[in-house]
Amino acid sequence: MNKIRISFLLLFITTILSGQVAKNKIQGINSINDKLLSFTPSSIRIEGYLGEKMNLCIEKRIKAQDADSLVEPFKHKEETRLWQSEFWGKWIQSAIAAYDYNHDPELLAIIKNAVSGLIATQLPNGYIGNYSDAAALQQWDIWGRKYTLLGLLAYYDLTSDKDALNAAKRVADHLLTQVGPGKADIVKTGNYRGMPSSSILEPMVYLYRKTSDKRYLDFAKYIVAQWETPDGPRLISSALAGITVSERFPHPSTWWSYENGQKAYEMMSCYDGLLELYKITGEQSWLKAVEMSVKDIIDNEINIAGSGSAFECWYKGAKYQTEPAYHTMETCVTMTWMKLCFNLLHITGNPQYADEIEKSTYNALLAAMKYDGSQIAKYSPLSGVRHAGEEQCGMHINCCNANGPRAFMMLPKFAVMGGQNEIYLNIYSRSECSIHLKSKNKISIEQVTDYPVNDIIEVNVNPEKQENFTIAFRIPSWSKNSVITVNGTEISNVESGSYKRITRLWNKGDKVVLKLDLTGRLVNLNGYQAILRGPVVLARDTRFNDGFIYESAVVKDKDGTVDLKPSSMKPSNIWMSFTAPLVLGTDLEGEFRNPKQISFCDFTSAGNTWGEDSRYLVWIPKTLNVQKAEYKGY
Repeated sequence: MNKIRISFLLLFITTILSGQVAKNKIQGINSINDKLLSFTPSSIRIEGYLGEKMNLCIEKRIKAQDADSLVEPFKHKEETRLWQSEFWGKWIQSAIAAYDYNHDPELLAIIKNAVSGLIATQLPNGYIGNYSDAAALQQWDIWGRKYTLLGLLAYYDLTSDKDALNAAKRVADHLLTQVGPGKADIVKTGNYRGMPSSSILEPMVYLYRKTSDKRYLDFAKYIVAQWETPDGPRLISSALAGITVSERFPHPSTWWSYENGQKAYEMMSCYDGLLELYKITGEQSWLKAVEMSVKDIIDNEINIAGSGSAFECWYKGAKYQTEPAYHTMETCVTMTWMKLCFNLLHITGNPQYADEIEKSTYNALLAAMKYDGSQIAKYSPLSGVRHAGEEQCGMHINCCNANGPRAFMMLPKFAVMGGQNEIYLNIYSRSECSIHLKSKNKISIEQVTDYPVNDIIEVNVNPEKQENFTIAFRIPSWSKNSVITVNGTEISNVESGSYKRITRLWNKGDKVVLKLDLTGRLVNLNGYQAILRGPVVLARDTRFNDGFIYESAVVKDKDGTVDLKPSSMKPSNIWMSFTAPLVLGTDLEGEFRNPKQISFCDFTSAGNTWGEDSRYLVWIPKTLNVQKAEYKGY
């Protein structure tokens, strides 16, 4: 590592944070405006398979949650090391987002009771939490306060209830009496180089936006400055120096400890907060640090199913994803990865981040949900058996059952986005939306499709009044041959990995037809093979009863494409099924010289009974053929 380069970066960042470089001035609250904005979630209704799973999540996970049990720990200030205080904040955010989407009055009543119950536990000094005085600031105490703040502020956004905002301010004000210059150092509290504690940066920025109280902005800047101290996680300087997220600190001697600086979820939570602070200050090095880290995560950590981590930490997972590993693809990591990409999509408008969200949605996220919606898995590995996560902290819940619904309820805000006179379509699914442009013209858009089962998306555009505006269609990077027609006329220059922006005078009854390329694609890695179809990963599953799923094989392809055929065999609870030609085993004589049509299903459905009856496999061990030119063993 170039020590001079690192020293220069540290000096540069410290100079910025100390205020000696003041090239960016706050214009109002935000100096940077998002390039893409979300519309009101209730303006869209997502249907089809994805919509059904979202509704299951609302009914079976969010509304079915016993909210009183999540409030109960806050009544007892006895904790010294556990994280009970995160569950309320995670769950309430998903509940509020769900109500924003469906306006269910029963759900609103549940939310109101949960908020009033929590506020009732607030101490006179402002503290809401469950840690004892002796254990204050230790372990997960500040992390829990972060989620309390996020929940209270989300409720304030929903209802404009000043009691919720005042309660949030008192929580923050109390923390400011404990942490900061001359007090406890934020990066020396808790574990993982202070990342869990300092991720409170995000709600502190939100509080500043809502109150204009400069103390919260100053505290946010203080947190970022502490990252670059010798004890901090060095989230900016390491990123700008190009140090991969899995190698910023030595391999820890004790995994669950302060010295471990590779914790994925908490690192991304800090970057979420940094993006919010960037929007106020305009400091470009902060945006660059996040984008460089995210690029590294895409290149080196995110696997074929759109998630990453093992034992909840970065480990060069993209390279090692063919090897079975303990505790891979934590749902909390999936959710936070999607959220970080969503924030970057807002800021930059870069469709790569939208592609990443689609990949995670149609694989890791949906796969984490049991077929009946009753549970969300803590881990969703690429092979084996899915199962429920353990109950944590003496409660009938775990972090992923609380956090997974947040990812599902993020989708309405992601599905359709826009600007002043633009509409961006990110999710292709049967849906209806009704939104208003800056002109106040009401635009209704209906998608008629069963994508990604099939490749055709019909988009019916019905403006209330004839108007010239832009609709941008996301063309996924994997779709190499995409076709768009408007009222039967083909549009030129449709490029993969971009938004195809169509600006025209739109009239009632206009129809756009988008055809995406769902050709089967073969991926080779480390002597293993996997098959993709559009955004969807395919897997073998024992429910098809077509042989030993762990047997070595060669997937027959032509220039990287696989001839997939729709399968008539579809066991219960399986969404999509196809057959692919495989030469099985190690015997090439006789009948085994010819490929067999072997059944595959979508990764979402693979193993979704959460039992031994549905063992599954994504990466197929490739039988070695030493006659082939690619064999390098001699």
